[in-house]
Amino acid sequence: MATKHNVLEIMEKHRGESVSGEYIANLLNLSRNMVWKAIKDLRKDGYVIEAATNKGYRLTPENDILAKEGIKPFLLSSDLANNIQVYAEINSTNREAKAQAIAGAPHGTVILAEQQISGRGRRDRAFFSPPGSGLYMSFILHSGVLGFHNPTTITAYAALCVCEAIEKACGLKPAIKWVNDIFLNGRKICGILTEAITVFENQHIHEIILGIGINVNTKPEDFPEPLQDIAGSLYPDGKAQTTRNRLAAEIINQLLYADKPSEAQLFEQYKARLFMLNTDVTVVQGEGKEEKAENTEKYMAKALDIDEHGRLIIQMPDGTTKTLVSGEVKVF
Repeated sequence: MATKHNVLEIMEKHRGESVSGEYIANLLNLSRNMVWKAIKDLRKDGYVIEAATNKGYRLTPENDILAKEGIKPFLLSSDLANNIQVYAEINSTNREAKAQAIAGAPHGTVILAEQQISGRGRRDRAFFSPPGSGLYMSFILHSGVLGFHNPTTITAYAALCVCEAIEKACGLKPAIKWVNDIFLNGRKICGILTEAITVFENQHIHEIILGIGINVNTKPEDFPEPLQDIAGSLYPDGKAQTTRNRLAAEIINQLLYADKPSEAQLFEQYKARLFMLNTDVTVVQGEGKEEKAENTEKYMAKALDIDEHGRLIIQMPDGTTKTLVSGEVKVF
């Protein structure tokens, strides 16, 4: 690891506190001049580090640059940091995770990026992924290690983990719209994309690529015009009360370290966070990217409940019920 990354890890552990150059030098077995050079390099990278005579260096609390060293202090186990990769810019974290999974990357590999050039969500929609204001991350999960095998169950588990992480890191209480969207104050703040990698010979699901995109401090006017009435963020005023590193760590803790509920417990907790039950919805089914595509079906229904496998039970206009395994629902 480069010297500046070692220094950054110490500064992150003491974020907001003054740390003497002598202390850092002794801890890392470096000269004071090497510490000074590392601090200089970190400032070039955008970190705001204050220096005061007889006090040392201070990483100011408002720093919010996504980095492995910033995530590590908040992890429940330091081992979880071994497989974290952070990119300044990437085509798509899911695409990179899929390539690494095929190449043999281990369970628990986490790919994060400050910016995605071609981020995407369900139904192959583009996912707005600007730098500095969101959290874009993908996990490589081996189904045998995770304990859940059905993609729907894994998606529900991820949604639950994201909600719990947001509560712990931000003190906010988001809700879930079936099957994979997280809402806060009536606006979508997070999307989850689950993709399976199967063994060709027997079609057994071997790995799951789990993508999570969260709008952290994007202002309403900064979203593309088609999204301005739909999308929201955790801190729409642009003044985040926690760092993206802290939030990323909490999501990693929840997904990879926390005790997992049974499937029955999982869907009980998931249902408790659903906000659109007993509500009129529009159901969109099919593979078309656009709702007007020829192979896309769209109709009105009422969301009633979910079953023991997380499938949505809806009531049709004629009073009959139907169970949805996949699809999208829109709340009026």
